[in-house]
Amino acid sequence: RLRKKFLDANERKKHSKSQNKSYIQIIILIILAYANLVIISFLAATILPFSSEIFLSVMILSKKYELGLLLFFASFGNICGSIVNWYLGKKILIFQSKKWFPVNSNQLNKSQKIFNKYGSWSILFAWVPIIGDPITVLSGVLNVNFLKFVILVTISKVSRYIFLIYLIN
Repeated sequence: RLRKKFLDANERKKHSKSQNKSYIQIIILIILAYANLVIISFLAATILPFSSEIFLSVMILSKKYELGLLLFFASFGNICGSIVNWYLGKKILIFQSKKWFPVNSNQLNKSQKIFNKYGSWSILFAWVPIIGDPITVLSGVLNVNFLKFVILVTISKVSRYIFLIYLIN
């Protein structure tokens, strides 16, 4: 009887260890999923053709993730990508005199006039596909105040993801 009790205790320990290992594996997979969301959201905010909305939608529909964390990580990655665009915009003018530079001075002046007409409030459209990324780059080119840029981009990006989560959920 004592031996049986001892064997049962050993079996419980083995089962407990394998259960703990399973929990750790699940936690790692969840962390990797959130990390992938940050990376994809970051890349989607650059000129690269990524869609964070598709990846986020799949995560929402799976019902395995916290909506607040999805909102946070998608927004964080996308805002960081826009900040990189702003920085690149600030630095890109050093290449303006090069032949390969994609925008001539007339186009740049025209863009600046349009941007100045609508003001930095146009940054609120940073979430819009196709035009959003150039707006964030142009914000850097035109020396928009960094704090103002971050606030407006944050409002833009977070609002888009809140709407998406609301729409899907």
